[in-house]
Amino acid sequence: MEPKIPHIRMRDVARIYDALDIGLIIVDNKGTIIWSNKYYSQLAKFDMTQYFGRNVRLISQREDIDLPTARTMIDIIMETKQTLTQVVRYHTADYTITTARPILNEGGEIDYIVYTITNYSELMQAQEQLSQSNSHILALEAHLQNLQVKQSLGSDIIIADKQMYDIYGKALRLAATPVSVLLTGESGTGKDVLARFIHQNSPRRDENFIHVNMATIPPPLFESELFGYTPGSFTGASRQGKEGLIQLANKGTLFLDEIGELPLDVQAKLLQVIQDKQVRAIGAVEPIPVDFRIICATNRDLKQLVRERKFRLDLYYRLNTVELTLPPLRKRRDDIPLLATHFLNHYNQKKHTEKYLSSDVIQVFYKYEWPGNVRELQHCMDSLTTLCQRSTITPDQLPPEMQQLAFDETAHSIQDAGATTLKQSVELLEAKLIREALARCGTAAQAAEELGVDASTLSKKRKRYGI
Repeated sequence: MEPKIPHIRMRDVARIYDALDIGLIIVDNKGTIIWSNKYYSQLAKFDMTQYFGRNVRLISQREDIDLPTARTMIDIIMETKQTLTQVVRYHTADYTITTARPILNEGGEIDYIVYTITNYSELMQAQEQLSQSNSHILALEAHLQNLQVKQSLGSDIIIADKQMYDIYGKALRLAATPVSVLLTGESGTGKDVLARFIHQNSPRRDENFIHVNMATIPPPLFESELFGYTPGSFTGASRQGKEGLIQLANKGTLFLDEIGELPLDVQAKLLQVIQDKQVRAIGAVEPIPVDFRIICATNRDLKQLVRERKFRLDLYYRLNTVELTLPPLRKRRDDIPLLATHFLNHYNQKKHTEKYLSSDVIQVFYKYEWPGNVRELQHCMDSLTTLCQRSTITPDQLPPEMQQLAFDETAHSIQDAGATTLKQSVELLEAKLIREALARCGTAAQAAEELGVDASTLSKKRKRYGI
């Protein structure tokens, strides 16, 4: 006789799921949240029941959740119908391993999507016990190596690109040493941010960080600004004299930005200061002992300047104990959406606005070359939050060079869809814009407002296009 299988009530199943140390979310094939367990609310630090019956995309939009890509997990799964795992950061600064698994029906279509959310620190403890051959664990290992760097970055340094993590990892190790560091890379790549990061993680963190931008100092003033001067040492000198920037950096860090602009005669005097660890102000008889850590940056090729006899070879080797080269933004595109969101939030808060980026804008940002690098992206977000009159920033509000990219992308999409007439092209574009607005907005009314049409017009168009 076969043993009788015990019966369990459905409400008891929910109680069991609530007792798990794994967050669970269940959504339907439209992305509407059907249920989640209590552990997820505890992990995420917000009440998940307020989202029941609403679209799961709203969580990342409203709860300050950083996704590793511009697209949400559900959008990727709707396209691939494959299980997806990502490392997701919450506003609590906690990291989770989030896996979204589609539940398919007999016809191969999605009925439900089940999210499982695991606390990252718990996975760290279990990592040593898991098989190293598992590809999921290999991916987790790579992220663990970056965790120490991430914890040291603070809220103002935004990176996702692997090579940037490697650079900041080296910088973190260098910070504990007294060696001089040369930072190279194109203008606007964040060399000044990396220099300050090294200082803030060094034993000198509580002392001065003196940032000297050589490109902003008139050549006749290089010596007086760097080394200082005594009262009446030259015509026009202050009666009180002036303490040089090198002396101000005593016990701290001296950051010489655009070091390639330094004239040869001043280079010789700077080399002497570095070698002797003492500085003599203009007009002074006796030198003053100084102890500083030196970091330099340039967007020029110092080796070429050495070959052209415009930069001293002995000074080059003094400054270049270790060289770190920051890649341009176009070669670390994973950072673009995170940086754009960071600057958007910054300017929203500063200007008391509430602007959002459309998915089309993010795609344009991905494709744009960013010749001005991070500085150009920051300026772009500053301009957009100032000039955009609608809540959602769309491609038509971008600078002309970016608008052309958006136009080319739309044209390719319409062509790929098989449109052959102007009417068909317009209809395809209109349907595309409606779908994207509905995906972004919580309600049809909000989507209609964003699109600039009334709710009845939107309803008619949705019926027409079967949306």
